[in-house]
Amino acid sequence: MKILTDEELAQVLDKEIFHQISTAADKLGLECYVVGGYVRDLFLERPSNDIDVVVVGSGIQVAGELKQMLGRKAHLSVFRNFGTAQVKYRDMEVEFVGARKESYSHDSRKPVVEDGTLEDDQNRRDFTINAMAVCLNKDRFGELVDPFDGIYDLEDGIICTPLDPDITFSDDPLRMMRCIRFATQLHFQIEEDTYDALIRNAYRIKIVSGERIKDELNKIMMAKNPSIGFDYLQRTGLLNLILPELSALDIVETKNGRAHKNNFYHTLEVLENVCKRSDNLWLRWAALMHDIGKTKSKRWDNAQGWTFHNHNYIGAKMVPVIFRRLALPLDMKMKYVQKLVDLHMRPIVIADEEVTDSAVRRLMNDAGDDIDDLMTLCEADITSKNEGRKKRFLENFRMVREKLADLKEKDYKRLLQPCIDGNEIMEMFHLRPCREVGTLKQTLKDAVLDNKVPNEREPLMALLLEKARQMGLEC
Repeated sequence: MKILTDEELAQVLDKEIFHQISTAADKLGLECYVVGGYVRDLFLERPSNDIDVVVVGSGIQVAGELKQMLGRKAHLSVFRNFGTAQVKYRDMEVEFVGARKESYSHDSRKPVVEDGTLEDDQNRRDFTINAMAVCLNKDRFGELVDPFDGIYDLEDGIICTPLDPDITFSDDPLRMMRCIRFATQLHFQIEEDTYDALIRNAYRIKIVSGERIKDELNKIMMAKNPSIGFDYLQRTGLLNLILPELSALDIVETKNGRAHKNNFYHTLEVLENVCKRSDNLWLRWAALMHDIGKTKSKRWDNAQGWTFHNHNYIGAKMVPVIFRRLALPLDMKMKYVQKLVDLHMRPIVIADEEVTDSAVRRLMNDAGDDIDDLMTLCEADITSKNEGRKKRFLENFRMVREKLADLKEKDYKRLLQPCIDGNEIMEMFHLRPCREVGTLKQTLKDAVLDNKVPNEREPLMALLLEKARQMGLEC
């Protein structure tokens, strides 16, 4: 990162849009500054098309004037209730707001807002690196206004609040999530006093909606190394309040000299492994949740030691509860995560034994179109420090993938679904939907999946008639 002089900032901002904003503000006689994330990202040399502008006066007025200057190519949206306006021009979005000061009540993160000065506006910002402003007025174009030395915190890679962090976080507890999100995205350290304030004020997160928490969690999840954020959330006590099922995994119990691994940090390792392979948000969520059932399923067995039987099934049942609480989508995305959590042990069981055609066909049938993502998750789940065991697992996974590829090539949907369906069975035996129909369907499906008979009408019909005879059914 390079610290830019005012002259260098003026050169960086030497673009049509900023000169147009400058002209609009000067015409109205109003002070005007580009602020926040856009300024931060200028110094970090991160591209951004989202521009935030603070006007000492009416931001809506300046936005309206800019729209007039840009003509029909620009689109203006005005939000009078919030005192803001947005101008979309080409591939850029410019948000205008009047400088303001805020005051909060203890039971709400919605502030009472009043008109204010630039200083008031910078005082209300969440972090020093987001409190920098660059003047756009012609006579001061490119001048940096940085009362909290955010430029030096940016250079040192530090997240800290402009004012007392206890007040900052207590006033708007969502800032605690943003603090950890920025530390994760930028690979910055949280300054000591700010970190301590996170711990002291963690309980305040209870007044923030699941919707807003979810937005920040998704941004953490999509960072290059999301484990940084979840580690911070755990150590500050926030995770226990927003995702207690995950937080509960951070324990190691020892009995008779035998300890199980820390499943929380194992989960973070699996998440990191998935992130190296995929930027699929929901696959990352599946990685985060794949072991959440272990707390409820943990048992001590004198012969086996610590066991976690059925933790995948228990975890899958917990997924909808978590999605509902965090306002995550309760649609196919949730079902996808639930399926991967439920199935994540299957490939490992296959890879730990002889890789049979039958087991692979059943896995393909149950996972369907999500089989590749399931395999990615399961390979990421191999975090054993025993290199020999790890190598054997991964080699067996390679064999599983080869068999899966062969099935795909042969059109697995046609291969795995019996060509005689339930409707035909009901018609043949004069049945309504009932347990007997399910039994007959399952007999045909098992035979196809285990490759006992080809998926062809004649051998399946012979099998069906024989099973029906054993059950006392007649055509």
